[in-house]
Formats: sequence, structure tokens, C-alpha cells
Amino acid sequence: MEPDLQLAERLERHVRVLSHVIGERSLGEYGNLVKAKDYVFSEFRSYGYEPSVQEYRAYGRTFQNLTAEKPGRTPEVVLVGAHYDSVAGTPGADDNASGVAALLELARAFAGTPRERTLRFAAFSTEEPPFFRTSDMGSAQYAKLCRKRKDNIKAMVCLEAIGFYSDLKGSQTYPPLVHLFYPEAGNFAAVVGDLLSGPLVRRVAEGISGGSSMPVQKAALPRLVPGIDFSDHANFWKEGYPAVMVTDTAFYRNKNYHTAEDTYEKLDYVRMAELTRGLAASLSALAG
Repeated sequence: MEPDLQLAERLERHVRVLSHVIGERSLGEYGNLVKAKDYVFSEFRSYGYEPSVQEYRAYGRTFQNLTAEKPGRTPEVVLVGAHYDSVAGTPGADDNASGVAALLELARAFAGTPRERTLRFAAFSTEEPPFFRTSDMGSAQYAKLCRKRKDNIKAMVCLEAIGFYSDLKGSQTYPPLVHLFYPEAGNFAAVVGDLLSGPLVRRVAEGISGGSSMPVQKAALPRLVPGIDFSDHANFWKEGYPAVMVTDTAFYRNKNYHTAEDTYEKLDYVRMAELTRGLAASLSALAG
């Protein structure tokens, strides 16, 4: 397939605005977190959505999750999510401006004709420490709200660090023993879930492969494997929803992860665009 250079340029613009123009998006840089929220909100609105806002309080501050929704012909929901905050002291280009960039471009792509299922795009706040693995995570707050409302979420796809790639042998590392089954070069996207989410892992991976030339590896593993539950999808597991993470594997590949060197010029936007094209095909299949 020919590379989609226009999509690559739009993805780079989103990442550059979030990580370079705005910069660190954390509890300590609360003003920047608000600017990032405003940017995502304005992008959703520019595509024709009327975004919804969920506010919640933590550490004496008010935070916002944003959602944009394209209603389908049924109340069943396919949810795509990414967190827009970053670790303190980092610009957070790969983690996770890259995921937010793809989220925005997927929302743009599906703003037209309705599908069988409702498509919902969610931008979460407060994924990173000191919120990580607590009830103050934005996705934890949102997943609980979905369960309380009895939202019929059939699939949740979490976009977590999707912009860093390398063709060098040995550039990809893994948890213990997992390396026996996967490539040595970090030039693929991974679709990751727990054992219960295995069928969704396969469907998402097959959709990406069928709709793009992006190499994909899939893994449905026990939750005790380090990294399997390291993002917003895990909060949807807790509420009984099937959920997977699409990722470049973060710290298993990207040495700039959670450092000040996680900057926008180090990402591969052509490959990001190809993955986003594959994600669009996958979502189209999931939503009918």
C-alpha cells in the first residue's frame, strides 16, 4: 500500500502540539493539562461532534474525560480510548500524544456515515502517576460511569504509545520467556489483552492486518505478565468489559519512555499512519 503522507502529517501535527507546543501534561503542570483537554475538545468539535465532558476531582483539582460519539443503529458500543496526560518531567510524545493523535484521526474518519454499532472516542486524563493503578485514573472514573449507566460496550480498544519503531535486530525486548515467541526487531504494532480478551485481541489484530501493511503481533496473556495491564484498558476489565491495548510496547522498545527525551521528532509518522489506517479497518469491522 502507498503511504498516506497527508495522514502522517496530521498525526505529526497533533503530537507536536500536545508534546512540544503544550508540553508536559501532568498534575504539576495542571495548566498544560487543561490546554491539552481544550485542544482535544476543539478537534472533536471541528469534525462535527458535540463532545461530552465527565468531570471528577482528585488531589484538589478538577479533571476531565472527553468523549465524542457517532451513534449507530443499535445501542451496542465500540469504544476507542487514549490518555492525554504525560509523566511529570516529560513531553510525552510517544506516551501518549501518539495515541491521542490516532484517536483524533480515527474520530475524523468515522464522523460521516453511521455504523451498526455506536462508535465512541474517549480521551482520558490522569493515567500516569500519581494516579496510575488507583481509582483516580480518568479511565477508572469513566469505566465505572459506563457500568453504572449499563452501557453495552462490546469492545474497548486502548491506544497506548504507538509511534516508536526500529528495524534493528535486538531493538525489541519482552517480559521473561515471552521473547521466545516474537520478533527481535521493534518494527511491529502489538495488540495485547488478558486471556479473557483473547477473541477481541484476534479480531483487532486481523482487522489491522487486513486493512494495512502494518506488521502486527498479538498476545493474549495472563495478567501477571508485566505490562499486560499497564494502561486504561485494565480499568474496563475491572468493570467486566472486553478490552485490548494497541501499542508499540513502550518501555520494551522505546528507551526514551518516561524520560525528557520522549520528543516528537523521534517518532515514525509514516508507520503511525499505516497503523491508524489499519485501526480504521479494524474499527469498521467491529462496528459493522
